[in-house]
Amino acid sequence: MASPPLLSPGEVERYARHLVLREIGGPGQQRLKAARMLVVGAGGLGSPAALYLAAAGVGRIGLLDPDTVSLSNLQRQVLFATGDVGSSKVVAGSARLTALNPDISIQAHDVRLDATNADALLAAYDVILDGTDDFATRFAVNEACLRQGRPLVSGALGRWIGQVGVFGVADGPCYRCLVPEIPPDAETCQAVGVVGALAGVIGAMMAVEAIKLATGISQGLAGRLLVYDALAAETRTLRVPRDPGCPACGDRHRSDSSLALSGAHP
Repeated sequence: MASPPLLSPGEVERYARHLVLREIGGPGQQRLKAARMLVVGAGGLGSPAALYLAAAGVGRIGLLDPDTVSLSNLQRQVLFATGDVGSSKVVAGSARLTALNPDISIQAHDVRLDATNADALLAAYDVILDGTDDFATRFAVNEACLRQGRPLVSGALGRWIGQVGVFGVADGPCYRCLVPEIPPDAETCQAVGVVGALAGVIGAMMAVEAIKLATGISQGLAGRLLVYDALAAETRTLRVPRDPGCPACGDRHRSDSSLALSGAHP
């Protein structure tokens, strides 16, 4: 096993507030430096999550989004400035993250993730953060995480409500244990609106969960969903059990996968 990367004098100063934390310290910061995380969706959630991961010293961050920056994004997508309007999100976002922390590596993925390319895109990363706003992408990310054994930090928001959970850890639930099928009444933030600062709250929570996973501090919200009602200023945490009938990780699916791997036929 390779030795963890050493911290330079500049990194020791930059991460001083982490280094004095008993739960992180030098070994935890070295694990962050060695960590590889993919942020799927450089939008309202991916923006603050990526900024805090970069500030925390995550050694390699992948930023994936096929879109360009629009003026309406700036109400919540804090990774961008007015001068970025019309630019590729991953190009502008990579420049911002590098300016924040030049000691880390940023990989821009200017593509749309789907079932055909998810495995190839996720293979180079250890922890996946999904802040996308469509269920087809969420399902593709979830199933690729299951196949590759990657933990998934998932966030969502709309109006005044946000949520964050961790899936695919140990024998816990996957995202489709929570959302087995695309809801018939699914709505986007574009349709229903969202308070901009809520994206910062949930995106920062996603970064915290990813940092805990990468450093081994704890599995955090694994098997649970934290729901934050910003209007009422209330939070609640719900248990999310693994569903034996889940279309992605259920018992039948696991059995079929085992048969396929062994070369047997049902």
